[in-house]
Amino acid sequence: MLPVGPINNGLSPYQSTSVHAGNPRLIAIDPLVDAGWLPAQLKDATAFSEEDKAEALCHAWSAFRDRAAAGDRHAYDVFLAARRHWLDDYVLFQALHNELREPWWEWPEGLRVREPQALAEARARLARKLDFLNFEQFLFFRQWHALKAYANGRGIRLFGDMPIFVAHDSAEVWARQELFYLDAKGIPTVVAGVPPDYFSATGQRWGNPLYRWDRMETNRFAFWVERMKTQVELFDLVRIDHFRGFESYWEIPAEEKYAIHGRWVEAPGDALFDRLHEVYDPLPLVAEDLGLITPEVTALRRKFGLPGMKILQFAFSGGAENPYLPFQHPQNSVVYTGTHDNDTTLGWYESLTEGSKAYVQEFLGYPDEPMPWALVRATLASRARLAMVPMQDLLELNGDHRMNLPGTAEGNWSWRFEWSVVKPGLAARVKRMVALYGR
Repeated sequence: MLPVGPINNGLSPYQSTSVHAGNPRLIAIDPLVDAGWLPAQLKDATAFSEEDKAEALCHAWSAFRDRAAAGDRHAYDVFLAARRHWLDDYVLFQALHNELREPWWEWPEGLRVREPQALAEARARLARKLDFLNFEQFLFFRQWHALKAYANGRGIRLFGDMPIFVAHDSAEVWARQELFYLDAKGIPTVVAGVPPDYFSATGQRWGNPLYRWDRMETNRFAFWVERMKTQVELFDLVRIDHFRGFESYWEIPAEEKYAIHGRWVEAPGDALFDRLHEVYDPLPLVAEDLGLITPEVTALRRKFGLPGMKILQFAFSGGAENPYLPFQHPQNSVVYTGTHDNDTTLGWYESLTEGSKAYVQEFLGYPDEPMPWALVRATLASRARLAMVPMQDLLELNGDHRMNLPGTAEGNWSWRFEWSVVKPGLAARVKRMVALYGR
């Protein structure tokens, strides 16, 4: 699944305001009714706006303070104590963000540079808001743990996604400015992205500040150890986005409008993953190794036994040597019909030339099944250890239902489905295919 952190107005889960916190939009109302913190008429409500959700959570917080059971209060206190290393900074960042309505580098200087007196005054002034934001995170993690336990108890594992970089306007960059390439005013001097590739002729300028890896290495990558701790709590397996950036990353001068004017800079991936391996053995990671992958990047991934990714939508060009073709897949990999950055499989197929469609059909053995099912079947039949099929493909949806178009800022990350579009018999069909291919 996509990252589940809190998001800003751009909606991208890869530009979260925290690498640890959960998105309060995902908090369910029904458990709060069951706990007695919200009125019964809200049970099973189907139409909640963001404003309605915020109001309901405020009512739940008031009820929790007034009449929560001793066990709930104890659980709340334990939650706060266990996450103090990131939660204090996050709730203060969020409260100041809500109050000032500006990114942190435009805050008054005392707050921007985190002068102790300015922070203490802000905490005193915003104490009530901080308490509420703590409660929001308590609810998110409590409900997430219940979801994960429910899934794990039925043999289902949760597979998450962790962006390599951190949003500039985030609690972590504000709280640990020394770990990023920023000037005295908190503005990045260099930013992250990728050079021209399959998705964009001018590359992608993501705009995230780049890490001061030298400083991270000095304290044994504590930032990453803490970050992985949260991910392991949320998920059973984690896809780490843009893995090649741990071997070398594309550094773009901040003043450049496009990513094309950048350079590759080496990163200490070996040392980082050695450290993570000391704490987490085995490493529950999948490497997103798409794009321009060098032998050095492949060697780093293989050294730590991390599965790579194979995308079938990339397979049907370049002939039999194409590494994305199913018979080329190594067992230690994860195969996808497509990812959140691809078109839906039906949309992709419909966009092909007639010649390319004919090649796909020939390779797949002229299947009777229409797209996207022919590619779904090829995905499940792959030698790859894991097979991933986006919901849009199971629902046979066209390109109008694409999740994200890389290099664009508008119209992304807002796709939803309704149960009414799930065809009768879909579950049985998937169950049969999963059994047939040993999934």
